[in-house]
Amino acid sequence: MHRILQLCFGVVLAAGCAKAQSASVPAPGASPAPAAATAPAAAKPSLVVMITIDGFREGNLEKFGPQLRGGLARLTSGGAWFTGAQQDHAITETAPGHASLLSGRFPRSTGIAANRLGVIDEASPLLGFSGVVGASPRRFHGTTLVDWIRARDSRSRALSASMKDRGAILPVGTSKQEVYWYPGDGEFTTSRYYADSLPDWVMKFNARNLPMTYAGKSWTPLLPDSAYQERDSVAVEGGGTDVVFPHLLPPDSMAAASLIRTMPFIDDVTVAFALAGVEALHLGQGPGTDVLAVSLSANDLINHRYGPDSKEAHDEVLRVDRTIGVLLDSLFKLRDPSRVVVVLTADHGFATIPELDPPTMTPRPMRVTLLPALEFIHDRLKALQVDTMAVEVDQQVVLIDRAAFAKAHVKADSVLTLFQQAAKQIPGVFRIDRFKDLLKGDTINDPITRRWVHQIPPDYPVELVATLTKGSIWAGLVTTHGSPYDYDSNVPIIFYGPGFAPGRYNEFVRTVDIAPTLAQLLGVKPLEKLDGVVLRRALK
Repeated sequence: MHRILQLCFGVVLAAGCAKAQSASVPAPGASPAPAAATAPAAAKPSLVVMITIDGFREGNLEKFGPQLRGGLARLTSGGAWFTGAQQDHAITETAPGHASLLSGRFPRSTGIAANRLGVIDEASPLLGFSGVVGASPRRFHGTTLVDWIRARDSRSRALSASMKDRGAILPVGTSKQEVYWYPGDGEFTTSRYYADSLPDWVMKFNARNLPMTYAGKSWTPLLPDSAYQERDSVAVEGGGTDVVFPHLLPPDSMAAASLIRTMPFIDDVTVAFALAGVEALHLGQGPGTDVLAVSLSANDLINHRYGPDSKEAHDEVLRVDRTIGVLLDSLFKLRDPSRVVVVLTADHGFATIPELDPPTMTPRPMRVTLLPALEFIHDRLKALQVDTMAVEVDQQVVLIDRAAFAKAHVKADSVLTLFQQAAKQIPGVFRIDRFKDLLKGDTINDPITRRWVHQIPPDYPVELVATLTKGSIWAGLVTTHGSPYDYDSNVPIIFYGPGFAPGRYNEFVRTVDIAPTLAQLLGVKPLEKLDGVVLRRALK
């Protein structure tokens, strides 16, 4: 992690960062969360189910709708489906996205500003995995729906499961509930932030060796070739290797247990683990309202490798539809459906592989790095006798150590101006803004400005933020996400179950609106000021 950020987080972990108080943009037609929510007349739900599909474009539901037969079909046909929903912040990554879902707050308020500043915590080692970096929610600020529910009834519990540590940890914030993820060694685990040992039910599940049973299996398309419009042999996918179906897992069981994370099968294993937890923990059987959070990660890794427009990505949508169907059917057999509510969303969308964007797209999308501008500035710093580490680039943000400039009697702002000028000359860079200027900018009509304002906590040492041209990505992957453009921010939000009004709603809403809407339904009061608002159209 970068030195300047380490200095910041040394302060954060010791004393906590201040919360952002700048006003958020309310969704049109939505109402602010009331000071005190009124409990519904009907019996309150016994179980809230939060399903997150990692890296899932909202447009997938429309594009592949006629082929959906499982959980996605059930939710879109019977739920309150918001097609214009946004992860309304600039660095649309897994950690910031998951942190917004049940907190009702933007990254500027949760403190989770990027994957790199997410859940990694060497002070919280994993149970049974000595070689894997520890993880915890120590950087997360504030509370989530789990805390609000437990403030009313401490008997309420939560289970959160994912292949990814950040996908499991951040939906429930700092609450020390049942939180588990899959590091790739064949077993689900947690960290010492949560427990000193794994409970019996987790050990029994791990003893089944379910991931190892996929050794030697192949991923083949679910439907006949005529059902797929995408070409299978696209050389730019997969870095030019293993681009054609079938995709095989190795016969070695431990190798398969690791590589299963890159295939749809990991979602099936995650759902099986979550259902085992529901039964073992008696979630949804009262007396309070319990929470089950399940984050399905396969879609993200498949999109990173093959692109969101590939035949593989198409097949993954069909598979996750069926996997969610298994989850819902099983839950509704275990628990009374009239007391279960479901929310489906995603943590971010995805960019098309730059080489596959339409040839008419101008400027041409490309892979970009700010390294040339950084090298230019480092040369200047050497000439000025300033420590070169006083200016650092963390992908799309520029950080400075102002104390180092003051010590050398050099004006930091003059060097930042030089960096801006150099960065603007790099092909693919659309904007490079002073963050302090964006705080005074037009957050109503300029979504890029608004999303950057929603992103950065006020005490982070971020001076400049870079936005690429549409379709361009930061270098390093076949394709990725993380921009303030709609293709990365537009995700589905669907509320399903008693208390929700089925229908399709096209207005602009945000993922931070999920938590206050659930709080209104449950009759619980948020424990702090939220960025989100109640989506009253979703409620009966």
